[in-house]
Amino acid sequence: MSIEHDLPPATTGAVRREHPDGRPRPYAATMTKNGVVYACGQVPVAADGSIPTAIGDQVRLVFDNLEQVLEPTGASLATLLKVTVYLADLDEFDDYNDAYLQRLSGVPLPPRTTVQVARFRGEKRIELDALASTD
Repeated sequence: MSIEHDLPPATTGAVRREHPDGRPRPYAATMTKNGVVYACGQVPVAADGSIPTAIGDQVRLVFDNLEQVLEPTGASLATLLKVTVYLADLDEFDDYNDAYLQRLSGVPLPPRTTVQVARFRGEKRIELDALASTD
């Protein structure tokens, strides 16, 4: 059963992104308020819908996707204020952390919270949401 929605236009300061299969997303990819960009959860799904197998590759793709939603707002990885990471398995923490540090090499490391979650849909093993500054 398919439910159709007439989604309202993106709120001022919001950036919408299309779902790879064309379905509407009932949320904004980002919202900016008082110079702070709130980025929704980014998952390791490439534009073609593929998901890498290795956790390090998933981390790199999540940051690629985060950069794509931050760029139109004027924010970037260098202006991250806070990162929250959800992992499927904390036993992969070391590999995740190595890829995280590689991807953020050369920028100030933001405060970070990393937690294990019970389940992701499909082969995803990580999700990340973030706050960034436009300053």
